[in-house]
Amino acid sequence: MTLLETWRNLAYETEMNEKQASEFWGGYFNLEQGIYEKILETVDTPVTGTVKELAKKFKVEPVIMAGFLDGINESLKVANPIETLEEDTKVSLDFDKEKLYYNMVGAKADWLYELKQWDSLLSEEKRKQLYKEQKRSSTVVKESKVSRNDPCPCGSGKKYKKCCGANV
Repeated sequence: MTLLETWRNLAYETEMNEKQASEFWGGYFNLEQGIYEKILETVDTPVTGTVKELAKKFKVEPVIMAGFLDGINESLKVANPIETLEEDTKVSLDFDKEKLYYNMVGAKADWLYELKQWDSLLSEEKRKQLYKEQKRSSTVVKESKVSRNDPCPCGSGKKYKKCCGANV
């Protein structure tokens, strides 16, 4: 079983009551925040190494590192082979700042996108812009329904029921 499969079984397949789930995810989010604080401070020199080396560097278990890599993978400049992760797999944490911030907002991870390290990476204006873009992208806009006697939206000038709505 790969590290990612082990992580996903642990995080999503294990039966947990509400208290256990709260403790598990609270502990994970705390570790995740610690890793992000460190990598956001060293953005000029991307962190690389094997999964085992990075786990040791950030003082987490390799399976927790796999969970972290799963979460950050979409924000990396070059994605890691997370589906086949093993402890000796070489990985890179070379992330796109804007994409990472945008994805953190999308994940509703306020404990991450509100980190003070963002102050030196992205201007407040840029962060607000990315926040608005992310929120707008997930807003569902319901189109207004065309009724039978309305002008047809195709622009023919006919009533909808006599034009495009004839087959409805």
